[in-house]
Amino acid sequence: MTSEDASMPTLAATVLQSPEPIALARFYGALTGWTVYEDGPTWARIRPADGPGLAVQFEPEYVAPTWPGTADAPGMQLHLDFQVEDLPAAVVRAEELGATQAAFQPQDDVRVLLDPDGHPFCLFLPGA
Repeated sequence: MTSEDASMPTLAATVLQSPEPIALARFYGALTGWTVYEDGPTWARIRPADGPGLAVQFEPEYVAPTWPGTADAPGMQLHLDFQVEDLPAAVVRAEELGATQAAFQPQDDVRVLLDPDGHPFCLFLPGA
């Protein structure tokens, strides 16, 4: 590795804000099958066996984003995409874990869901 390579960042996690970080980390852990590695009162982290994962940081003033965005409410800053093989079954499973389907669905082969704190995420079929 050259000194130039040492300055290149590596993504370690995507961080979501939440009024209940442990609960949200456990939701995503159950959804993805990833392990919860940290679960303190202000910070929780999940990840797969290899690669980056998700972290959840306590935010007492958290306000859920709107989907789709509107001019008078906080819009989504990012969302998570998860590829699945069976979209209807994956949606049912996510709902059983606490997600809800968003009212607006822009594509037939993609489902926009909201996690228990209201962060949008997508389940989609290969090739979508």
